[in-house]
Amino acid sequence: MLPQLLQTLAISTLLATAIAAADGTTKPVPAKQPVPLKLTEIGEGIYVSYGVNEDISRRNLGAISNIGFVVGKKCVAVIDTGGSIAVGRALRAAIEQETEVPICYVINSHVHQDHIFGNAAFDDSVTFIGHHKLAAAMAARGPTYLNALERDLGAAAAGTRIIAPEKTVSAKAELELDLGERILELRAWPTAHTDNDLTVYDEKSGTLWLGDLLFADHIPTLDGNLKGWLAVMKQLRELPIRRVIAGHGKIDRDWRTALARQEGYLIALLNETRAAIKAGKTIQQTVDAVGAMKGSGEWNDWLLFDLFHKRNVTAAYAELEWED
Repeated sequence: MLPQLLQTLAISTLLATAIAAADGTTKPVPAKQPVPLKLTEIGEGIYVSYGVNEDISRRNLGAISNIGFVVGKKCVAVIDTGGSIAVGRALRAAIEQETEVPICYVINSHVHQDHIFGNAAFDDSVTFIGHHKLAAAMAARGPTYLNALERDLGAAAAGTRIIAPEKTVSAKAELELDLGERILELRAWPTAHTDNDLTVYDEKSGTLWLGDLLFADHIPTLDGNLKGWLAVMKQLRELPIRRVIAGHGKIDRDWRTALARQEGYLIALLNETRAAIKAGKTIQQTVDAVGAMKGSGEWNDWLLFDLFHKRNVTAAYAELEWED
């Protein structure tokens, strides 16, 4: 294992060069300049790089979600790869500096671009795994996502591409992966945050990687089914697990407290949107009314509220408009 300082400098240099490309500069950004990727070992053999709570930009290169890996005796499983090939390459470099055990799996928790666009950094030697609906979602959204990435990152987007799962997880049965004296249990969930949410449970440490089924500090984003998400959260609360890794944000307290906070936001979104619909408000009137409630009750203190809350109201309205 390299000393932590050498590892940080090596990863910083890799990302700084990519940032320079995104900015169109000819000189690499100095390695001492802040960069998005930093590893935290939260348990034996479990490493997380916590993404920044920002929208994607040339500054962060798409390192805005929580990504990481689990090390077994036989091989390594990567769990989400970040929002660009640059982030994926930095993650791969970090893994190779941390262990000589080969990478055997890349697991994507769901389709959103900040979790899958680093896949191309790993495409020569691994098996890609995802929810049984992930490939269809990638095919439907891939071109739009890639166009947006090129717009947002410029030259740093080059080489990023969609890589669909070779192995999928059915909603009917969990999939077990043996990393060598370390078993991962993969579970596909009904439609919640998206229609292709997958969790990864590490038996050895009692750690559950939740992907975007759980947000901490960063406002939850709705791209699936609001009522379905709330139902899944009830199931999650009952699981006998030691710790969780959210898709966004750090959880430095009991994870069920973070889950309850998210549940409070989603219930408020459900109730306020439903009330507006019953009052005969149009979608725009509902977005204007419910979307303007920042600073009160369950709307308090979410990061990126202004960017995503009104989108959540729009999605909730579309779902609830025709309910009985």
